[in-house]
Amino acid sequence: MNMTFTRRQVLLALAASAAVLMAAPGSVQAADGYPSGPVTLVVPFAPGGNTDVVSRRIAQSLSELWGETVIVENKPGAGTVIGVNQVARAKPNGQVLGTITGSFAVNPYLMPDIPYDTENDLQPVAMFGLSDHVLAVHPSVKADDLSSLVELAREKPGELAYASFGNGSSPHLSTELLKLNYDLDIIHVPYRGQAPGVQDLLGGQVQMMLINLPQALPLIKDGQLKAIGIAAKERSKFAPDIPTLGEQGFEVISNSWSGLIAPAGTPEELVQKINTDVNNILDQPEIIENFELSFMDTWPMSVEEFSDYLNQEMAQAKEIIEKADIHID
Repeated sequence: MNMTFTRRQVLLALAASAAVLMAAPGSVQAADGYPSGPVTLVVPFAPGGNTDVVSRRIAQSLSELWGETVIVENKPGAGTVIGVNQVARAKPNGQVLGTITGSFAVNPYLMPDIPYDTENDLQPVAMFGLSDHVLAVHPSVKADDLSSLVELAREKPGELAYASFGNGSSPHLSTELLKLNYDLDIIHVPYRGQAPGVQDLLGGQVQMMLINLPQALPLIKDGQLKAIGIAAKERSKFAPDIPTLGEQGFEVISNSWSGLIAPAGTPEELVQKINTDVNNILDQPEIIENFELSFMDTWPMSVEEFSDYLNQEMAQAKEIIEKADIHID
């Protein structure tokens, strides 16, 4: 999808410049002494999910690196808004950080009344990593690739249903884009997270779903699900035999990513230090191996690269939401 983000990028560049100009003369020294006590990492999900597991891996490594405890505080609810708002309202001193996912980029367009300003109340810090999504179908579905799935959906308008992690999730937006691209009539069934959706897909209550690769691959290998295609630019090194949806004519990227934010106004030197420390952790062989055991990739980024990534995620989410006329009741 070719899009430009000139206005948003200009605003971010101005904001970044302002942050540098406003940094206090003693901020370099403050960065050298950081952290000065326990750090709280707010995770806007319940314990046990992928995002929580990744956050705890990073928190443990930061604790070891900094010599200070990094406390993971789970604050689920309202599509991550409760947890993110806690970070937005915290003092900008680096002692409270937060994990974000794709919901962060979507919520401003689905929830106009969220209690924080996504662009002005929060500071992107670092990317953690991601897992690709694979479009999978129940074995009873008479389709083995995207072309045959599209043909089946056209033969049975309104009869096929797809599950998603919830309204506004990447699987939701990406499948709506599929519907728009091929003019399909497929029913959306949103769930509270991935697990219940996968359970109903296995039971045949829904026919298809974009699923995190870590959860999908064992089910595909066991024949409990059929893979249609990976929603990524390139085939996954974890499943090189599964073609991308792009190879089959539908260019789409859908994945579950996670990253780190801080309250706006956090000194630039602190933001850069935390970014550097996280990236050094992500480059450690044991962390890379740990991620890969879960079929995930680490993805170190600079602060500027992560800001650009968020801009693109937000622009793409806004475009799909407007085109598909998606609303949350």
